[in-house]
Amino acid sequence: MDLLKLAALDAEDLEVISAHVQDAVMKTGELTYHTRERRFAMVMRRFAWEKEKKRLFRRQIHERRLSALQFDRVLSVRSTGIDTSKPETVLSLLALRFEPGEAPSGVIEIAFSGGATIRLDVECIETRLSDIGAAWETPVRPRHNP
Repeated sequence: MDLLKLAALDAEDLEVISAHVQDAVMKTGELTYHTRERRFAMVMRRFAWEKEKKRLFRRQIHERRLSALQFDRVLSVRSTGIDTSKPETVLSLLALRFEPGEAPSGVIEIAFSGGATIRLDVECIETRLSDIGAAWETPVRPRHNP
């Protein structure tokens, strides 16, 4: 099993993780903030963009993987457009962005479709993405309007 494990310690690394989690889906009940540990985490079903290949004369097979995305050194969490009282609501992740503050601190913005966002005030970027389960096939490849 080829499980993806990535770490980000700066904005450039975070962009790499952002590319890997684009189009991941999760439920609001799978978003957690552990105040004592200063850790924000989410479990997601990540579209495996790194597995995409052009195949001639064969049906394209796409993959999703169960993955965990963890942010450490989180000072506070703010969200808009997310109703945490509805844990079954599905969110589709678009991108992770870093807005620098007084170095090395800043804000990590987690942008979802429909305008929902989570903003993490962080001491510094310390993020990990880990696949935590086997892949499964999906017939649907996410599409983006230009």
